[in-house]
Amino acid sequence: MSANLINPSRKLRFTKMHGVGNDFIVLNGIDQDLSNMTSAQWAALAHRQFGIGADQILIVEKATRPDADFRYRIFNSDGGEVEQCGNGSRCFVRFVNEQGLSHKNPLRVEVAHTVLTLKSCPDGQVEVDMGAPIFDHSKIPFNAEGLASKQEFHEMLYALELTTPADHDSWVGVLSMGNPHAVQVIGDIDSAPVLEEGPSIENHSAFPKRVNAVYLQILNRNEIKLRVFERGAGETLACGTGACAAVVSGIRRGMLDSPVKVHARGGDLQISWSGVVDELTQPVIMTGPVATVFEGVVEV
Repeated sequence: MSANLINPSRKLRFTKMHGVGNDFIVLNGIDQDLSNMTSAQWAALAHRQFGIGADQILIVEKATRPDADFRYRIFNSDGGEVEQCGNGSRCFVRFVNEQGLSHKNPLRVEVAHTVLTLKSCPDGQVEVDMGAPIFDHSKIPFNAEGLASKQEFHEMLYALELTTPADHDSWVGVLSMGNPHAVQVIGDIDSAPVLEEGPSIENHSAFPKRVNAVYLQILNRNEIKLRVFERGAGETLACGTGACAAVVSGIRRGMLDSPVKVHARGGDLQISWSGVVDELTQPVIMTGPVATVFEGVVEV
């Protein structure tokens, strides 16, 4: 790569991509020096009016552990770094292939707490082993003290007291897919108060690192509709980890059977989860499309 892309003028080469409408700025952090970028600069790049525009920014870096091919970092549109992004991981595979960084299939990529296995499929879709869901409150993290609770099949639900009144119960299932999610089942996805109560759920005191507010409508035992208010990004057209969390929660509540087709506003994903086998929680498998939109150079 030419020197003018990494000199103090801070001109950075980027690729704009999306996975079912969840859009990303993807940057090669191996051939470009991104070490001095600040959260304010990330937020400026993600701004839809004054920057490139994106839900998240994805960084490709050299692996720091021997069992991974690359390292993968994620920054939300508010500039804050987060642990995981499912739709972004599919874009990661396409980016690495198109940029000639690797043609290995599958790829093993390290994120904040684990290593993901990413597989390119013959039909152009990408299959991601998202790892096992996390239910341990201390690892989500989630503090249930003082919250009303009730059991629904294998899932414990908790009542969140919100500052914005809702016209339905705010009982949520709580789990992590590398990032925290609060999942509630509703009757009609289109009338769900995602924008009204999403910020209150995201910043609820029970979640010390904030949380993604997930809304799912069950169509049948193998099909749902989904909307997600993501922490640090607001409502997005799709959320891969949110889709995984929704399906896991629905299966644990006895409402869904794997595999499940997830209809997000930006497109469809397929999520498979075999539950707990021989006392081991099985990984969640997500499959979906990915697209490259354009490439460019931006001066920070």
